[in-house]
Amino acid sequence: MSREENKEVQQKFGDAINSGNLDNLRDLVSQDVKDHDPAPNQASGPQGYIDFFTMMRNAFPDMQVEVEQLVADEDNVAFAYTLTGTHQGDFMGVGATNKPIEVRGMQISRFENGKMVERWGSSDELGILKQIGAEVTIRKP
Repeated sequence: MSREENKEVQQKFGDAINSGNLDNLRDLVSQDVKDHDPAPNQASGPQGYIDFFTMMRNAFPDMQVEVEQLVADEDNVAFAYTLTGTHQGDFMGVGATNKPIEVRGMQISRFENGKMVERWGSSDELGILKQIGAEVTIRKP
């Protein structure tokens, strides 16, 4: 695939997340996708992403992901993003607080034949928990 085609698929992925049209991810994620940083209990394939973003959108119905910087080549798209939303549902055991969140993250996706086949990523889950007022205990090994 070309760099522009990869960027287009990544844009469609982001559009699905921001609009809540998560079933569109079935056309954008390979059944055999290798996720190097899955969410806890995330299932494999497109359904895993649909379930994860459904949970996120239930917790933060106005959730938006804005790409801040993006680079691409013939196989990969890497980007830094900002995720915003308002905590209006359960998130990791914390009930709605109506507090706004804003966190940063990064992702690298590899594409083949118009679908994401591999993903590395990092999001600031601790930042989300702190912003919604969750008590966070960090244990030293």
